[in-house]
Amino acid sequence: MTLATKILAGGLALAVVAPAAAQTFTPPEGCTAFMTVQSRGCRVSHHFRCEQDPPGDQWRVDFDQDGIFFSSRIDHEAQWVESYEMFPTVKQVLEPNPEDPASFSELLGGADSYAFGLRRDTGERSRVTGFDRLTGRSFTIDGIVLQETEFEFSETSIGGTVLRSARGHEYIHPEWRLFFAGPTQWDSGEGTSIPVDGSPVEFIFPGEPGFLSTEPLFDCDAILSQATEGGLLQRVSHER
Repeated sequence: MTLATKILAGGLALAVVAPAAAQTFTPPEGCTAFMTVQSRGCRVSHHFRCEQDPPGDQWRVDFDQDGIFFSSRIDHEAQWVESYEMFPTVKQVLEPNPEDPASFSELLGGADSYAFGLRRDTGERSRVTGFDRLTGRSFTIDGIVLQETEFEFSETSIGGTVLRSARGHEYIHPEWRLFFAGPTQWDSGEGTSIPVDGSPVEFIFPGEPGFLSTEPLFDCDAILSQATEGGLLQRVSHER
């Protein structure tokens, strides 16, 4: 059983827990969770590391009000190594020998550009190009100092069709080597931008109330209202 399968199995188990019961995420065997992040947009994320992975690799698993919906692994340079969309499960991996690898180290020096290929297990291939740049501004969120970035990226099919693109701001933590979402304009390939904001609100660490809780806390009423009114609901993020 792969790590992603174990993660998904855990998510399915959570889905059958009685609504009144406290629901928590349990990392797969050999993995240790180190942080939970409650974010805007009705999302809660759990960050963990696994013994079998190369040094510096980190995982994130995301839950919304309906349960688990996404998981990803990044490396020491915050490259997208692999990710999983859920229900149905679709795996996406970084193709070898990227033209311009994403580099968190270069970003810490001021800016980083990237160009690389992705492949899904459905056979679909795509190409991602873009940049991240420090704005020079810092923000303190829940006692954690984060540096702001501005970014722009586009993902295209091998034939050149734009599949999705985004521009906006994110936050990084230099020591954690992590990105966190911020205010973004997102285009799902239809030529129309929509504003999304998955900015972090609370950082929760082992031993603190809410650590590994799968219940998102912020903006969920707005998400439910949007669904009731027939609005567009998407899980979109440039965040790694």
